Amino acid sequence: MSSTSGRLWIVATPLGNLGDLSPRARETLASVDGVLAEDTRRTGILLARCGLSPVVLTSLHEHNEEARLPGVIARLKEGGQLALVSDAGTPLLSDPGYRLVRACREEGIRVSPLPGPSAPVAALSASGLPPHPFVFLGFIPRKEAEREVFLLPYAALAATLVFFERKDRLAATLRTVFRLFGPRKACIARELTKIHEEFIFFSLEEHAALPQNLLGELTVLVGPPLGGNRTKDDDLDRIIEEEAAAGGKPRELARRVQMRVNGWSGKELYRRMRRLAANGP
Repeated sequence: MSSTSGRLWIVATPLGNLGDLSPRARETLASVDGVLAEDTRRTGILLARCGLSPVVLTSLHEHNEEARLPGVIARLKEGGQLALVSDAGTPLLSDPGYRLVRACREEGIRVSPLPGPSAPVAALSASGLPPHPFVFLGFIPRKEAEREVFLLPYAALAATLVFFERKDRLAATLRTVFRLFGPRKACIARELTKIHEEFIFFSLEEHAALPQNLLGELTVLVGPPLGGNRTKDDDLDRIIEEEAAAGGKPRELARRVQMRVNGWSGKELYRRMRRLAANGP
């Protein structure tokens, strides 16, 4: 239950097409006491183009969110009406705001979402890849070792994976994804809702042939394992034995096995490998 008349509005803003700003979002942004924005310059331009300036803007991004929390919470407890926006799309999805929303809930401050544009959902809806289940991963780590650790738990999931990536890191990320996941259907959605909107369809094994100069915001979708069914126990044991015969450290062995099977998590594979090593099939 809310203990204050203040409220934090989570407002989705257009990905590119200004016509996607909902009437309710427009009304809210015009009436609140202030807007918390990831980039005040970009948000100021957006609001001006939508005829909503002047609006009191306060920056809230990954580097200052923790420091800004006390002041924002105080304003809300005093009855303030504040809107949280990201640069584009739905706030909190790979953007700042989670700590603020959590703090509001802990303080009994009302939080209300105004749904609207969302790049992961928009890309998934038009990709032709299986829409459910899907997992949104946000941004992928930059360093290869960190990418591998981050991605490996998802390799066995029979789900479509959706993530954001920057053009200068796309090739390296797709290379890691293919090495860990093996052949899968994939799609890159760029410039969603904008004039140059484009969907690029490919198989992961073709990743090296993709254009190297893709511009704009990139949303990457990777389909579930081909076939989608969990590898049978007997087939898994055979694959483990084949890879064990090829040699290598346990971690490398598990990685190679995971590339060849469907529906098995990393922990399950390690347990299976230990059992086989100790007792045989």
